[in-house]
Amino acid sequence: MTSGAFDELVPDVLGEPYLAETISLPPDDEGPVVATLVVRRADQPTTKAVLHVHGFCDYFFQTATAEYFAAAGYDFYALDLRKCGRSLLPHQTPNFCQDLAEYHPELDEAARVIREEDGHDRMLISAHSTGGLITALWSAERYAEGRPVVDGMVLNSPWLDLQGSLFLRTAGTEAINQLGQRRPYAVVPRNVSGVYAETLHRDLRGEWDFDLAWKPRESFPVRAGWLRAVRIGHRKVHRGIDVGAPVLTLCSALSSVPQAWNEEATRSDTVLDVKQIAKWSHQLGPHVTVVRVDGAIHDVLCSRKDVRDTAFDEITRWLAYAVR
Repeated sequence: MTSGAFDELVPDVLGEPYLAETISLPPDDEGPVVATLVVRRADQPTTKAVLHVHGFCDYFFQTATAEYFAAAGYDFYALDLRKCGRSLLPHQTPNFCQDLAEYHPELDEAARVIREEDGHDRMLISAHSTGGLITALWSAERYAEGRPVVDGMVLNSPWLDLQGSLFLRTAGTEAINQLGQRRPYAVVPRNVSGVYAETLHRDLRGEWDFDLAWKPRESFPVRAGWLRAVRIGHRKVHRGIDVGAPVLTLCSALSSVPQAWNEEATRSDTVLDVKQIAKWSHQLGPHVTVVRVDGAIHDVLCSRKDVRDTAFDEITRWLAYAVR
């Protein structure tokens, strides 16, 4: 039995050779729900595939990552999760969930299609930021159930802890937990400078073209129920999980918190604490490699070309010895 139903492949918003199909999912308390699977085939037939999952206030537009994997002989699939990017419907609260396991049905269905319908016998995960947390927890749960789903994970700045002070991560988390239970849609106050989006978008100071309705410069509001779900996920990672496959974590060598534009934003993670990323990655399983890439931004594979080429080289070396 599958959890979703696929529509037909159609040309994606990115244009050829990217195609997309919609996964119809059971409705939730806001109404109908879909996810979207984008496909970029390798130039030659292959039994290897990558499933890419984006982060919060994000969706798949990172064509450099797709082109890298396609050139390496992997069919590339990207999943826009429910209420995100291509999958966001007018009646929905953007990027919202109350339990990270809500994303498991579309992950399960994407994995089923990749392995069973499309005939791949090897599947890697490529995941960024919150997507790294979501996919790690999903893979660990399936592995614990005795049905491993992935052969390797490339995590790009996975979000594994709440950045900020110890007080925020302790007493603040308890306050979030209580508010998230009572008023899950309540907006959690925060300051967003917009600097990170400025480093990315080609109409600002970056080189990437993405839809600012799907990935706003000042982000989407963070809601208490969603943040509570994330903190529950963090606690599971901190206690230690096993994703059932080798893990490569890529992150910047430096974090910064600019409130206005400065050049440091072009060579540092302005979203997460890279020390936390490096620390907690080792709780994902027994075979974890952490590479801190000098000059990288939060989305390491969207850094300037020489930096992302260094990161792609690291992936190539890791694949050669870690994934069989």
